Amino acid sequence: MVRRIIWSENAAIDKMRILEYWYNRIGTKTYSRKLDHQLRQSINFLKNYPEMGRLMQNSNIRFLVKDHYQIFYRFTNDEIRILHIWDSRRNPDELVIE
Repeated sequence: MVRRIIWSENAAIDKMRILEYWYNRIGTKTYSRKLDHQLRQSINFLKNYPEMGRLMQNSNIRFLVKDHYQIFYRFTNDEIRILHIWDSRRNPDELVIE
């Protein structure tokens, strides 16, 4: 079953900040566009294979690893809700998933 993807406000902000960081660091949008495409491609796989991500301990939240990024999500029969995109090089104590 194909599910629709819903981005939480937090996930949209996470993605925007990550892409903006790389734009500011490199000075062109080339890498940001490539990274955006890769993240979207990984998330699109979840439409057909929502259980491919690892289940978090004591939770119904799953996460998918794409390079240095963890994509946190939960799914139902109808949708996949992207909760956060986290750069795993950051301090894990700062991560709060709602």
